[in-house]
Amino acid sequence: MSDPDLSSGVPAPLAELPPAYPARAAWGTATRLRAWQSAALDQYFSSSPRDFLAVATPGAGKTTFALTVAAELLARRVVERITVVAPTDHLKTQWAEAAARAGIALDPSYAGRKGRTSQDFAGVAVTYAGVAVNPLAHRIRTERFTTLVILDEVHHAGDALSWGDAVREAFEPARRRLSLTGTPFRSDVNPIPFVTYAPALEDGSGVLRCVPDYTYGYAHALADQVVRPVLFMAYSGDMQWRTRAGDEVSARLGEPLTKDLAAQALRTALDPDGSWMPSVLAAADTRLTEVRRHVPDAGGLVIASDQDSARAYAALLASATGRRPTVVLSDEKAASQRIAKFAASDERWMVAVRMVSEGVDVPRLAVGVYATTTATPLYFAQAVGRFVRARRRGETASVFLPSVPSLLGFASEMELERDHVLRRTVRDEGDLFAAEDDLLARAQASEAASADETLLAFEAVGSQARFDRVLYDGGEFGHAGEVHVGSEEEMDFLGIPGLLEADQVRDLLRSRQSERARRQQQHARGPAPGPSDVPAHERLATLRRELNGLVAAWNHRTGQPHGVTHSALRRECGGPPAASATADQLQRRIDRLREWAARPR
Repeated sequence: MSDPDLSSGVPAPLAELPPAYPARAAWGTATRLRAWQSAALDQYFSSSPRDFLAVATPGAGKTTFALTVAAELLARRVVERITVVAPTDHLKTQWAEAAARAGIALDPSYAGRKGRTSQDFAGVAVTYAGVAVNPLAHRIRTERFTTLVILDEVHHAGDALSWGDAVREAFEPARRRLSLTGTPFRSDVNPIPFVTYAPALEDGSGVLRCVPDYTYGYAHALADQVVRPVLFMAYSGDMQWRTRAGDEVSARLGEPLTKDLAAQALRTALDPDGSWMPSVLAAADTRLTEVRRHVPDAGGLVIASDQDSARAYAALLASATGRRPTVVLSDEKAASQRIAKFAASDERWMVAVRMVSEGVDVPRLAVGVYATTTATPLYFAQAVGRFVRARRRGETASVFLPSVPSLLGFASEMELERDHVLRRTVRDEGDLFAAEDDLLARAQASEAASADETLLAFEAVGSQARFDRVLYDGGEFGHAGEVHVGSEEEMDFLGIPGLLEADQVRDLLRSRQSERARRQQQHARGPAPGPSDVPAHERLATLRRELNGLVAAWNHRTGQPHGVTHSALRRECGGPPAASATADQLQRRIDRLREWAARPR
């Protein structure tokens, strides 16, 4: 049902609300409700649940939804107080500011001090870590008043068993609990408090999955033009490093490698003293310049692994652009102020370490560089979420990333809706892939613990960047073979206008892909190779690498085993296995696989 008393953000009947696209208001205070917010409010107030989990993609407007619920519950006297729990100090302050604009006074400096705060406040904003320090104090406050608890990015309550236990102890007496998240999936098995789990019936495995009460995924938000479409610009290249034993190793970023070699190749690419990072940063700045032709205040963000790297990347950007970027380090007291200042300015670049990977609202961010070794689905989705917040129709986002299979897989699966899964079990002891999936999940959870060992295992020697491909809407677009940074082929994609509808982006990419295929066909009909051309064995090796990389990306997108894909390509294109195929046969398979990827789903 609709609630007639919501005068500040009235949920009109859903039929009267198209996918709303308000001019970007202050964070958490959109001037009118979007269609999904109205539908979620109708569902919430029609059932009046004690616990409600809303899953909405980053940038969709979870804060506006939650504050509208809070205002209505206060007006109806269903609750007397509001408690907001956020992941960071910066976010709890942001919640207090947004609530103030919505007419709700929250105390962001409350620290559980004997359950007391000024009577001027209708509630408090705290962090998950703060709750864990003294859950009893928060429980006493929750028992004293009928309370609505808003658990922002509630998946953080599962970061540690102690955090989950503290949240449960503190807020079990609450009258209402509203949980919000954009990414309800994790790589561990820690349950999230106040979230309902049920067996996954589709596969009969008994695996428990979280059950959201309302879901608004990235695909829906993109169709409603609530978020920006994202172009993923992937870069590969040659890496060289020296092992602890003194041996020099060379590898191509993105090639099939062991876990250790892949990690070392990635860290070599991200080394600020090599050539890969300066090249990619320069390409990203070129892309930002193109975007700013249509969106003059567009900004860029580099997400770094650590503080030393962040400072080094900032120096590279300063050298390339002539302007010192904003640097945000999480242990600096002025970090929040720097983010706010950057958000309100028209400065080009900000470099940060994790601080802005979740929940921080800088709507003008349009270009990103994913320069961190953290490679879990949760972190990647939250990082990309910094760039999808739309202000007006037609804005696009571009994220530059290394051609690492895991990252390419995450990028190609942006539109998939994921759930938090408990009790991952190997259904069949003979199912090696299920066992491998379980081991990979555990490895991701322990990534931080093994990071120092990886750092000590090698020394970066050199790196060279090459433009690889563009991933968009589940498809892949690019030029066959390697493309040098700064070439016309790279500019085909860096020069895409920054103000296009999602369908226009797709059509433009397909057009440029078709033009690439036409030029390749013309080149194939040209004169026979001369003595100065690339030797046949090098060309064959390059084509095999490209084909294997595409097959790996197709596996991440569809789950189809590599061997099945290779067999299907041989059936359609003819010829022997890739190891003995000719250059023309390999090229036909590459083109066919790219055609598959470009088809609308």
